[in-house]
Amino acid sequence: MLVPATMAALAVLICFGGNYLTGQSMMERPLVVGLVTGLLLGDMKVGILMGASLEALFLGNVNIGGVIAAEPVTATAMATTFTIISHIDQKAAMTLAVPIGMLAAFVVMFLKNVFMNIFAPMVDKAAEANHQGQLVMLHYGTWIIYYLIIASISFIGILVGSGPVNAFVEHIPQNLMNGLSAAGGLLPAVGFAMLMKLLWTNKLAVFYLLGFVLTAYLKLPAVAVAALGAVICVISSQRDLELDAITKGAFSNQTSFDSKESEEEDFFA
Repeated sequence: MLVPATMAALAVLICFGGNYLTGQSMMERPLVVGLVTGLLLGDMKVGILMGASLEALFLGNVNIGGVIAAEPVTATAMATTFTIISHIDQKAAMTLAVPIGMLAAFVVMFLKNVFMNIFAPMVDKAAEANHQGQLVMLHYGTWIIYYLIIASISFIGILVGSGPVNAFVEHIPQNLMNGLSAAGGLLPAVGFAMLMKLLWTNKLAVFYLLGFVLTAYLKLPAVAVAALGAVICVISSQRDLELDAITKGAFSNQTSFDSKESEEEDFFA
């Protein structure tokens, strides 16, 4: 199991570390992490399917205040790896992603708030002395240390946990596995509900109702509903631009009229 553990850790390092190294390029999204993990483990189809499913779950995943949200990169990499090497049902494997993500989130929070502060005085001294080479070394050195520690979570989890997971799965009653599969099928709806809670306004209720009718009653696929939403978005944007132009034109005409009246009053005064 050394190779799958190494591939899972490498996927985390590429997607999590590479995301911030390339300027927040969204490589840390589950859709990309699942693809990279599946590619490294030789099963791209499962990787894409797991990534798409977990993307829906973590779509509204946001840290607000003191609430720590689950970390999606480690969760996706480990859930995808367990699915591929242990042949777990994909929906059941999704239920593993949430506790794994929460554990990884606490580790990431500890690294950010405690461990990485050890290097802060070194950075301050290098900046004060204008040692640019030392600053560059500290920047990339701490990057390597930080993301290697995060990647080690997946490595250790797969290396140590693959055996127990295999044994555990073999002894799971079929009824319980069916329940886990059903719960996994509900998780994407939870992700969309979290996102909707952030975006919801009374004005958007009619669009939500429209999407529900199109999907539940007219049985349109998600791609068709998304395309219709894009058309509505374009039409609404064009209408807003036209109204904005009319408003600006009316304001300009009113300003010109007021200016002429002022000039006439000054002339006859």
